[in-house]
Amino acid sequence: MNLEEVLNYRRSVRVYDPEKAMDSERVKHCVQMATLAPNSSNMQLWEFYHVCSPELLQQLTHASLGQSAVGTASELVIFVTRQDLHRRRAKAVLEFEKGNIERNSPLDRQKSRIRDRELYYGWLMPILYTRFFGIIGLFRKLLVSTVGLFRPMVRQTSECDVRTVVHKTCALAAQTFMIAMANEGYDTCPLEGFDHRRVKKILKLPYGAEVNMIISCGIRKGNEGIWGERFRVPFNEVYHKV
Repeated sequence: MNLEEVLNYRRSVRVYDPEKAMDSERVKHCVQMATLAPNSSNMQLWEFYHVCSPELLQQLTHASLGQSAVGTASELVIFVTRQDLHRRRAKAVLEFEKGNIERNSPLDRQKSRIRDRELYYGWLMPILYTRFFGIIGLFRKLLVSTVGLFRPMVRQTSECDVRTVVHKTCALAAQTFMIAMANEGYDTCPLEGFDHRRVKKILKLPYGAEVNMIISCGIRKGNEGIWGERFRVPFNEVYHKV
């Protein structure tokens, strides 16, 4: 399928066919494709939990309010945000960027570019992603509001704003995964209706991790798998050429 065909094929499937098995390695490859999704500052503050265990699938069905999209799924992929790993990820990106610059930048510009990356990933990113009961976020808001009087600034810097950015980034990876799955002829359904606390406990996630969404995986059970025709509001209501 070409891209347009893949996008038209992808639907939120609510009932999967238990008689049709998937190849877990192909699903894993689709998760790997999800890591190619664009993400804010290349921080990659995400993790992916590929659930194949029947026991865990049963527990997660209960935590997902018994939805058929989970209960009939062959496998699940759970997308998790890891803002708490921001220092580790920033350090990894910085180390990569140093080598990247040395390999690919003009010799006379390498020092200045490395210095810029050290400032960005060694200082700015830790300040931006640090959380402490809203206090650090309030300080960031006051700072950018003051500087913003004199120049354009990114103003979404509160702890709530940054948390939203992390979740948006993870959602881009989830969408990339679903497109990759559709290209394989597999079906998915993104879910937000679940008990976050129970899911975290089942997966034994640390305190700083948050569940972005659960994506069920399988092969649709004929017309029963989807809820009829797809509805979209008229394009001219959402498209604005300026």
